[in-house]
Amino acid sequence: MSKLFDLEKNGTKVSTEITAGITTFFAMSYILFVNPEVLSQTGMPAQAVFLAMIIASVTGTLVMGLFANVPYALAPGVGLQAFFTYTVVMSLGFTWQEGLALVFFCGVINIVITITKIRKMLITAIPETIQLAISGGIGVFIAYLGLKNANILQFSSDSSSIATINGQAYNSAVTHFTHGVTSVVSNGGITPSLTLFNNSSVVLALIGITITVILQIKKVPASILIGIVLTTLIGIPMGVTNLHISSANSLINSIGALKTTFLAAFSSQGMGSLFTNGHRILLVLMTILSFSLSDIFDSLGTFIGTGRRTGIFSAEDEKDLEDKPGFSSKLDRALFADSIATGVGSIFGTSNITTYVESSAGIGAGGRTGLTSVVVAILFLLSSFASPLLSVIPDAAIAPALIIVGIMMMSSFQKINWSDFNEAVPAFMASIFMAFCYNITYGIAAGFIFYCIVKTVTGKAKEIHPLIWIVSALFVINFTVLAIA
Repeated sequence: MSKLFDLEKNGTKVSTEITAGITTFFAMSYILFVNPEVLSQTGMPAQAVFLAMIIASVTGTLVMGLFANVPYALAPGVGLQAFFTYTVVMSLGFTWQEGLALVFFCGVINIVITITKIRKMLITAIPETIQLAISGGIGVFIAYLGLKNANILQFSSDSSSIATINGQAYNSAVTHFTHGVTSVVSNGGITPSLTLFNNSSVVLALIGITITVILQIKKVPASILIGIVLTTLIGIPMGVTNLHISSANSLINSIGALKTTFLAAFSSQGMGSLFTNGHRILLVLMTILSFSLSDIFDSLGTFIGTGRRTGIFSAEDEKDLEDKPGFSSKLDRALFADSIATGVGSIFGTSNITTYVESSAGIGAGGRTGLTSVVVAILFLLSSFASPLLSVIPDAAIAPALIIVGIMMMSSFQKINWSDFNEAVPAFMASIFMAFCYNITYGIAAGFIFYCIVKTVTGKAKEIHPLIWIVSALFVINFTVLAIA
């Protein structure tokens, strides 16, 4: 064991690594309940998503531990699953099968990027401000989703602001709809406001937010998971938590449900229909690009942010990452594990797998090698028996977790020089605008486009990498095609 993971060389021991693995697992275990809850809104069976998540997380974390020999754990990214559900499926109109196909392409592209010099071009092309803004913006987006899903916000629109009902132009003379009202689109006249706290589910969500914030401030280990559990328990006397555990949610039935999502990415409803509509081919490409950019910089930020401070990744590793193709450094191998896990996840039925910043909890407990990751993988495997609990956890207990994770992701904003207007404009577009337009892809697009505008107006167009020009132009073409279509 010592030789396999170079424990002595890394100044650690087996007991320390096991403790670190347990710490990391409980710090990130909230995802066991959050992931199925979010992705099931696309129509995917929650039990299948749960099992697919376990398989992909175990695979990626084992590759991370055994191949890269670093103490990081992987699971579906909260921001990326929100992107999958609320942007790709609900906003852009892709089916969940097509969404999984997009995730598969993202995994393949990330593998190619990792083992070639494309990675160096990508890292040097995108300004650090934009990278930080994307990460922080996803945090704003997730926190906003939490507030909305908790029904703490309500939205009002007067009749003059209604654009369409059921996909048809609004006509005030029409008061009857054969199949009822299924969708309403309103323009800028719609306004958000604070809801009235006269609903037990909303009150429970508010209690959950308060509990989780207090636990987080007190630095209680596994605070988010504890927050979910306590909120669920408090919801019992409030009549919000449903204690009925159906046999349909057993592990055996979860395995049966997996047949629905396994290889769905390659079905006629997935990859088979992804490129059949010529009008949206550019949209498909832009969505894959957004998936890849978010995934790569999310993981890279976690690696560098925690690895520098602890010495897990040296300056030489970072230099090799930028200058050499292949697996010349631990960072290369870690990014490869991340990409492999995303591919596996799409095959079984879950969104992008990414490296969890909660791994820093295990690193703080002394984890320095892949043995920590192996311990996390084992615990994830054992947690597959917890699938019956999915039906018990109410939405009001999940919403606080999204809000807290979103707040933590917003920490990258502190590294942006907001006092410099030239830097603040593209950062705002790539972050805050992302949440306002409810679309991560469009946030990235706005950030890139305004970066080009700012640099050109200030006479610094030569500083813009050709890749940024190309991607920005493709985004503009995509918006034009969508408007015409």
